[in-house]
Amino acid sequence: DLVVRGGTLLTMCPAHGVQEVRADLRVRGTRILAMGRAARRGPPARVLPAEGCVVIPGFVQAHVHLCQTLFRGAADGLPLLPWLQERIWPFEAAHDARSLRASARLGVAELLKGGTTTVLDMGTVAHHDQVFEVLLESGLRAFSGKAMMDRGRGLPRGLRETRSASVRESDRLRDTWHGAGEGRLRYAYAPRFILSCSSGLLRDVSARVEGSDTLMHTHAAEHAAERAAVRAQLGRDDIDALADHGVSGPRAVLAHGVQLRAAEIKRLARAGTRLVHCPSANMKLGSGIAPLRAFREHGLVVGLGADGAPCNNRLDAFTEMRQAALLSCARERDALASSAADALRLATVDGARVLGLEDEIGTLEIGKRADIAVVDISALHHQPGGDALSRLVYAALPSDVRHVVVDGRVLVENAELRTFDEEALIGEATRELRRLLLRVG
Repeated sequence: DLVVRGGTLLTMCPAHGVQEVRADLRVRGTRILAMGRAARRGPPARVLPAEGCVVIPGFVQAHVHLCQTLFRGAADGLPLLPWLQERIWPFEAAHDARSLRASARLGVAELLKGGTTTVLDMGTVAHHDQVFEVLLESGLRAFSGKAMMDRGRGLPRGLRETRSASVRESDRLRDTWHGAGEGRLRYAYAPRFILSCSSGLLRDVSARVEGSDTLMHTHAAEHAAERAAVRAQLGRDDIDALADHGVSGPRAVLAHGVQLRAAEIKRLARAGTRLVHCPSANMKLGSGIAPLRAFREHGLVVGLGADGAPCNNRLDAFTEMRQAALLSCARERDALASSAADALRLATVDGARVLGLEDEIGTLEIGKRADIAVVDISALHHQPGGDALSRLVYAALPSDVRHVVVDGRVLVENAELRTFDEEALIGEATRELRRLLLRVG
């Protein structure tokens, strides 16, 4: 058994709201066994001290790019399409197995140290086994999949693939990795965005996902220039085209949605399509501010994601929660447009709903998977106290994370990684970036 002792639980149970409770929590195996007085009863247990801390469900980041962590700081000051064509695609095309592994390890380490326990990750075109091997080693819970790109302007040679090769490799990865790590790892087909995918490829993806427990993961309505390019190429908007090819419904996860019109929001909500809000990346690329309140009002299921290191440049959920709440209030000119509770829901239970995992993770409830983050709110920047929820969302930093547990396994203890040597992975990332830059030329 494992006992998290002396903390303040923010359970996030939908039936009870945030529900702030001062209580212990007991884990047995991979699941939460008891909370409160019942957690004190049982055999001797390993103890994680949580005095002065809030204990929350681990963060769910529903849109990240582990393959891009190595490119942090290498693509500043560019809007979306030049950002892709001039920097990100050439860098991704230059990846080999070693550099991709280093990128994934660096990203996973940052996510874990910041309290993230589950991600939906979109890779690059090649070497994606390396990402799954890192995820397996790390203990992180994840959906992940290789990027699928069978057309597009400005694609470097290393990212060009045929429709058949893209589907064949995606199927192989699914067959190899879906359900690995005792079910902790799952596959998500990842057609990058509609400008890089043929109609046939999109139909192939939707046919494979239908009736399965895999996901479809793509980008949509991110930037005005992207939408204009889609209209010029297809004569219609990306949301219509994606839906017509079956990329719609509860197994479809669309990142961004900044440019969505009201009618499109309603259409996505009716279909049950999931959306991921990436506020920092949307700001950095000049994409705009997503209409978060409209998403909620129309019943869209929305999660949160940091996106990638070169468009953020951080991968922590604290930044994204804070930005999501504050930007919504600024956009609507209404201080009540989004609350701290709304932001924490985005990063926990709603993120779990985006991935179809709400029966397993996203709340602290007896019987659910023991995915837990313990966050210290006793430091100077949290004082002189006050509401624990407000301190968590508006004041907390990744450095405040004390312990992280996934599936009952302690992955971060006393702010130190347990599955990676942090100094070694930084050295590895530095060496591999230097080699990658030589390949880029």
